[in-house]
Amino acid sequence: MTKLKELFRSDSIRGKMSRLLMQMFIPIIFIFTIIIAMVLTRNLMFASVNGNIADASGFNQRFKEEVDLNMYLYVTGINEDCPWDDVNSARELAESLLERTNNDDSRKAMKNVLILCDNLNQYMKDIEQTEQYDERMKLLEINIYGITQLIEDNFYSYLYHEAGELASIQKQLDNWLIAEIAFVILVIVIVIPIVLKRAFRLSRNITDPIVQMNSRVEAIGDGDLSAHTPVKTDDRNLALLSMGIEDMAERLSKQIELNRQEQIHLRETELSLIQAQINPHFLYNTLDAIVWLIEIGKNDQAEQMVTSLSSYFRSFLSDGKEIVTIAEETNHIRSYLEIQQVRYRDIMEYEISVDSEIEEYKLPKLTLQPLVENAIYHGLKPKRGKGKITVTGKTDGDKIMLKVQDTGAGMDEEELINLKTKIQNEDTTSFGLVAAYKRLKLLYGEEFRFDIVSKKDSGTSIKISIPRKAKIENETIL
Repeated sequence: MTKLKELFRSDSIRGKMSRLLMQMFIPIIFIFTIIIAMVLTRNLMFASVNGNIADASGFNQRFKEEVDLNMYLYVTGINEDCPWDDVNSARELAESLLERTNNDDSRKAMKNVLILCDNLNQYMKDIEQTEQYDERMKLLEINIYGITQLIEDNFYSYLYHEAGELASIQKQLDNWLIAEIAFVILVIVIVIPIVLKRAFRLSRNITDPIVQMNSRVEAIGDGDLSAHTPVKTDDRNLALLSMGIEDMAERLSKQIELNRQEQIHLRETELSLIQAQINPHFLYNTLDAIVWLIEIGKNDQAEQMVTSLSSYFRSFLSDGKEIVTIAEETNHIRSYLEIQQVRYRDIMEYEISVDSEIEEYKLPKLTLQPLVENAIYHGLKPKRGKGKITVTGKTDGDKIMLKVQDTGAGMDEEELINLKTKIQNEDTTSFGLVAAYKRLKLLYGEEFRFDIVSKKDSGTSIKISIPRKAKIENETIL
């Protein structure tokens, strides 16, 4: 009984068709068969194109960025191998899509990808066979970067044309549907007028969602990826298809926005990193201080300051190393503080106490300088009177504890929470501390701790806890 009620439900296409079958007997059964055939054909045709779109959407959206980066690392000697796997993955996907695609423009895009992959492989081989660094960089910039961009563009072109193919298929289905409706009307007019009314209403229940989806697909093809409400329909297949189209548009929109945000963030980070690592004002002020010491006859102090400046930049460069020993980092901080003490002799004194047993352990270069610099400019300078900076290092079980403490102005609870939030969110407005935090996180993962304790008018303490590692296999932080 339940199944019989479900069969004749008035709010479903199936129920309406069942009642028509009961009224029209053989003619309606024939019409029903045609409708089912049309729906199945529609689903098969849409499934084919949707499958191609889904596979193409699986293409690595960061293909260009990853290949360009890996090739740059290979050219500069950081990596030993070219990213052949990434290129081969793109080629395999293009070959698969080429076999299953009927649209000429889409096939042209995939053929272009195959040609470009061959060219990319050849250019990568040329770089492997080139020994001169300048020539390798020239090949990288002229050939590799352009080819990867073209590969990525052709995949996006493929998605665009396949979306257009959906619209073309829909148009073909509309033509079939018009012919079917004409036949149904003819049959129903012959049978009884009342059946004509019901058949026409049924056709509208089918055609309206398809027409709306057709318009939506055309809008997506024209670049409209904004959120839309799925088509309201009693047909579950049409509803799922409509939701699938909206989901595809949403994912494309999010991916485009993500790529845009990543490019913006990358440019901001690169600019901030350059400004943070090479501070011209620090160098100018130091040189001015040396000149001033010479002019007033304090040649010994000037000589000491020059020595400290030389030591500072020697440890700053570190032969290009990004991972240094704690002893090297301590010498760098000592040189920095010796220079700053000449400039701020009236407000600053310092003390460095690092246990000798931890000096050979490793950590990222320039871990402590942002902390010390923060103590000077945000701790001691805003405070009236003289203050002290203390840098300590010791072991704590299987950990190394490094602490930079000042007796400066400190922060209230709201300022402290705001600073911690910026560091956790990697806000570039506090780039020095954020850079130190991010480098430690990249190297040690969850094994490190970065704690800040501060009280208004009582100073600030920043404590770093890292694993004891005398050797780190990959001593490069990207």
